[in-house]
Amino acid sequence: MTFALGQRWISDTETDLGLGTVVALDARTVTVMFAASEENRVYARSDAPVTRVIFNVGDLIDSQEGWSLKIQEVVQDQGLVSYLGVREDNAEEGVVLREIMLSNQIRFNKPQDKLYAGQIDRMDNFVLRYRALINQYQQHKSPMRGLCGMRAGLIPHQLFVAHEVGRRHAPRVLLADEVGLGKTIEAGMIIHQQVLAGRAERILIVVPETLQHQWLVEMMRRFNLHFSIFDEERCIEALAETDNPFDTQQYVLCSLDFLRKSRKRFEQALEGEWDLLVVDEAHHLEWKPEKPSREYQVVEGLAEVTPGVLLLTATPEQLGRESHFARLRLLDPDRFFDFEEFLKEEQQYAPVADSVAAIFSGQILDDAAKNQIGDLLSEQDVEPLFRILESDSDESEKATARQELIDNLMDRHGTGRVLFRNTRAAVKGFPKRCVHLLPMPIPTQYTTSMRVSGLIGGKMTDAARALKNLYPEEAFQEFEGDESSWWQFDSRVNWLIEKITEKRSEKVLVIASRASTALQLEQALREREGIRATVFHEDMSIIERDKAAAYFAQEEGGAQVLICSEIGSEGRNFQFSNQLVMFDLPFNPDLLEQRIGRLDRIGQKRDIDIYVPYLEGTAQGILARWFDEGLNAFADTCPTGRTVYDKYSDALITMLASGETEGLEEIISQSAALNKELKSQLEQGRDRLLEMHSNGGDKAAAIAESIAATDGDTNLVTFALSLFDTIGLDQDDKGENALVVTPSDHMLVPSYPGLPYDGATITFDRDTALSREDMNFISWEHPMIQGGIDLLMSEGVGTAAVSLLKNKALPVGTLLLELVYKVDAQAPKRSGIQRFLPTTPIRLMLDGKGNDLSEQVEFESFNRQLSPVGRHIASKLVASVQDQVHHLIEVGEKKVVEKVESIRLRAQQEMETSINAELNRLQALKAINPNIRDDELVVLEQQIAELRQYIAQAQYQLDSLRMIVVSHN
Repeated sequence: MTFALGQRWISDTETDLGLGTVVALDARTVTVMFAASEENRVYARSDAPVTRVIFNVGDLIDSQEGWSLKIQEVVQDQGLVSYLGVREDNAEEGVVLREIMLSNQIRFNKPQDKLYAGQIDRMDNFVLRYRALINQYQQHKSPMRGLCGMRAGLIPHQLFVAHEVGRRHAPRVLLADEVGLGKTIEAGMIIHQQVLAGRAERILIVVPETLQHQWLVEMMRRFNLHFSIFDEERCIEALAETDNPFDTQQYVLCSLDFLRKSRKRFEQALEGEWDLLVVDEAHHLEWKPEKPSREYQVVEGLAEVTPGVLLLTATPEQLGRESHFARLRLLDPDRFFDFEEFLKEEQQYAPVADSVAAIFSGQILDDAAKNQIGDLLSEQDVEPLFRILESDSDESEKATARQELIDNLMDRHGTGRVLFRNTRAAVKGFPKRCVHLLPMPIPTQYTTSMRVSGLIGGKMTDAARALKNLYPEEAFQEFEGDESSWWQFDSRVNWLIEKITEKRSEKVLVIASRASTALQLEQALREREGIRATVFHEDMSIIERDKAAAYFAQEEGGAQVLICSEIGSEGRNFQFSNQLVMFDLPFNPDLLEQRIGRLDRIGQKRDIDIYVPYLEGTAQGILARWFDEGLNAFADTCPTGRTVYDKYSDALITMLASGETEGLEEIISQSAALNKELKSQLEQGRDRLLEMHSNGGDKAAAIAESIAATDGDTNLVTFALSLFDTIGLDQDDKGENALVVTPSDHMLVPSYPGLPYDGATITFDRDTALSREDMNFISWEHPMIQGGIDLLMSEGVGTAAVSLLKNKALPVGTLLLELVYKVDAQAPKRSGIQRFLPTTPIRLMLDGKGNDLSEQVEFESFNRQLSPVGRHIASKLVASVQDQVHHLIEVGEKKVVEKVESIRLRAQQEMETSINAELNRLQALKAINPNIRDDELVVLEQQIAELRQYIAQAQYQLDSLRMIVVSHN
């Protein structure tokens, strides 16, 4: 390299140092001062990692004095360069700018500047950048965005509900699916779509205290949404930063009790300016017109000031019609303002639903049924459909007509837009429950310890004594001390060891009420029989629970048994197992249903064995009989269980506390009768039209199929591995569809988005991710991919490259220039711009004459014909054709304008077609169905006006370029 004092050079390895000046030379070294960053570097003259900076005619350069020069001539003298040209602020005056007076702040951000300055990227980085732009564009345009990346099975009815609701502006709906149908997953998918679309930036989830951890884990593990649990302690900590603790996090999770008990925290939550409120277990919100409960008032206050509201309940009418109306009233108080009116309106739905059910079963409708439908839909709309259904048309045409009729009726249906309810009966696909009630002799040790406990129990309440009697092992341990081992003689433990040994090839889930019981059971299995078991309880951290669940899920070498405390019946999905042992029983039928729901879920492929070992002549036997004969709660789902329990709980508690069974037969028969009556009422009250709409039918199946088709996308795997390589992550193949990704010492940046400092195990396979919760499920929507792409773009990786094309049909030295522009609109994310005009790449492939060959020369196939070039040779090639490259970029600038205009036009048409269609539909419906909110219409009109403006102002810029030179060897 030839150096001279005063020359300007740029560092190849530390590009952020700015423009450097040679300030000292000797025989072996050169010293370069980087004034902008106040750094000096001493390099060996023979191989200094620096590139000479010489600008070209036509470039605009900045002086140290702050003015800019448009270069007209470049003069070199004794190794130094001077630039002749005109000042930007005075085009009439010709000036000379010596290179020593160039601004130290000059950065080479434009791709062409980097190319000329010798800051040339590796060819594979250019390819990765282009693929990132293309994939990002395709993801934003996908109608399934927000539904593909969650760690969940592709269950059609869940996807349909989420797709239907997640695309709305500020959705306000009640998700009322039965237990085990996945309301939490539906809510998560809706939240995820709202977040990705920019419609929800601040989210508040309010749940019963016992479900906080479940929601935290579900949101994080399934959707990569990191919520913060807020309690009084957290709020006090946050007050050090701000007056309102809720301002410190965007995604907040708290219990309803927390807000109910503290007026101050409730008022602070009201001021939180949330975009979306989610309330689980909404059936606990009791309401009477004269006296709403405090819980109801809390949610009502939040719902009034929050645009989007999701209410979740498995039993929408459990607390009666009034409370059901009250929950709808939370969603739209203008629409649901009077309970009596609501009841009158509801009476009209049943006959219509019956007519629709008849259509579905292929029956011909009588005139009365047709008239009922005709009252809701105009005659001209329904007559052609009736004709098709009554004709000899083929089955597919009839199916289309049926679906159109359903869709139209749902739009006009009273609660069709605010209430979604899927039932097991309508969805189907559930396993059979095989119940094994196993009475066992009570050990004498328990009889003694419980008798002594009763004598010295003092003034214990019936409820406390009932709980003590349900768990005799605790009473025994209390008296005998920690050294004693109840599990040495308990007949349930002996049976459990035999059963596990007999089922060696099966995974067995054991649930006990207490963490201490779970821990001692694990010890019993290990010490008595050497059985591989692991525990899962509330005193473990989330990471420890994940490890336990993963050990249980592991097929080879994993635990055969997972022993959970009651928390194991919350949220986790262990449906790869079909063996459930209830070592004891919870006192609450809802908890019992939650326990069974860990295995009895949609997606479970096998029938479930439910084992209930209980000690004869104890409280356990009483409760087991009541659950079984009074509620049929083991063999069937029990949506009415809580109502029956509330009526008979006092009598049951007295019985469990005393051990007396007199009157048990009567309680069982009364419970069974009430349960049958309540179930019958629920069945009669079923809104079949609503259920048909909620499960989505063929539309739901089509959504599931389109997402399934994108699973196993090899393009994603290839891209992700290249991305991790480029950023500098280490990758270790673990087999079983798993990779371990860890940060390395040579990373492009100090930390990688979404990756813990100690690394993560990842999989691209949905089924693997579903059975292994310790793995990250990598999709295009995962933060590690999205964050990696953002990093790639912001760090300028791959913006300028040089490649060789070995092609004997072309003369040696032929030049081609590949230019990649991107078009984007500067608009707020929440405007919805990404749906119509996401960042859009435009590729030009120019030959030496400026012809665009991009239509004939496809990127991937062409790329396979190219070879990389070493950096020094690449710099020499660039220097030899710099003027020609300069000219081709100017040609490209003119050619791209036309393409940008057509992109703007296409985005505009797509936007207006899409939003106007929705607007017209809602305006037409509003005349018939007052359930359409005015603010929905106003928002759509405003959105059209705003988007027109944003799209018209969309700009383009050159993002990256690749110079290609033909060679023959």
